[in-house]
Amino acid sequence: MGENVFQMYLEELGGIRCCDEAENDRLFQALAAGDPEARDRLIEGNLKAVLEVARDYLNRGVLAEDLVQEANMALVMAVGDYEGGGFEGFLRQRVREALGAAVESQSLERRTAEKMVDRVNRLKDISAEMAEELGREATVEELARRMELTGDEIRDVMKVTLDAMSVVER
Repeated sequence: MGENVFQMYLEELGGIRCCDEAENDRLFQALAAGDPEARDRLIEGNLKAVLEVARDYLNRGVLAEDLVQEANMALVMAVGDYEGGGFEGFLRQRVREALGAAVESQSLERRTAEKMVDRVNRLKDISAEMAEELGREATVEELARRMELTGDEIRDVMKVTLDAMSVVER
């Protein structure tokens, strides 16, 4: 699917002429002189360049649409932050940084979710074991001791479980 999004977006951009380095330089001079249209042309003329960088980040856990959005935001920020010295290299570096951060953030979210699922499953198993051993439901404190967590951590896991159950019931 990701490549299709890029292809559709490229087709949408088909009528837009890309900026070359000379045009970027002229536009930054015009922008410094107060021409507000120069900023718009800088952004528009570099959309395909940032899309090409974003293409390298496909299949790394971030949706293609999100990659395009992050790349375009990095372009806007790069136009505002640029101080000279070759815009194309500066832009590509900024886009890579933004996309790398997006990939890392998505990876962290996934690992956090996996860790929580593991805790939920472990709590379920230990809770069942303790109920059998004790002949009653274990208290939060008893579960916390057995799982080597705090009472608040146990409550958080229980809350996640209850929240998930309420979503399923809707």
